[in-house]
Amino acid sequence: MRDAEFFRRWLEAAAAAVEREADRLTELDSPIGDADHGANLLRGFTAVRAALAGADPATAPGALLQLAGRTLISTVGGASGPLYGTLLRRTGKELGDAPEVEDTALHQALEAGVGAVSQLGGAAPGDKTMLDALVPGVAALGTSYAAAGAAAEAGALATVPIVARKGRASYLGERSVGHQDPGATSSALLLAALADTAEGAGA
Repeated sequence: MRDAEFFRRWLEAAAAAVEREADRLTELDSPIGDADHGANLLRGFTAVRAALAGADPATAPGALLQLAGRTLISTVGGASGPLYGTLLRRTGKELGDAPEVEDTALHQALEAGVGAVSQLGGAAPGDKTMLDALVPGVAALGTSYAAAGAAAEAGALATVPIVARKGRASYLGERSVGHQDPGATSSALLLAALADTAEGAGA
């Protein structure tokens, strides 16, 4: 069972990963986007850290994810805020107000969150977006947290030869080939943080 402290540690680990990789995310975004992905996510997850610090320690896991999602929507510019915010808000909504969450319930909730992202952005795996990491990563949660992190990373790397069909990069057409998608890369960081948190919890 995963309690609220587990989710706090996950979000903190994600914020630390974004802080560590912000420059690389912006570098990836430079040739095919607006060169602001890392800066935007850094601002958003810094705000998430502050929101979590101010939250009641008794806040349920689902409510923590919804808080993080709302914070990202209100602080992150571009498409990243609504997309990441939707992912966390929908996942949190699916978890409800349970004080502890089983791994299977988290898996199902994340699947619902990914579905909401797909619906919002109108994208699917193979379009060179964050879904190229999220879909295989969350699917692999049925095996293990470590498998989820590895699958998401592999999905992000697999965006390099893809022609972008959605998002800012789609305007470049064939010129988007040869570049790793920054959204898929940051999504892989989110699932790697989840895997690291689970490993630290002994599972």
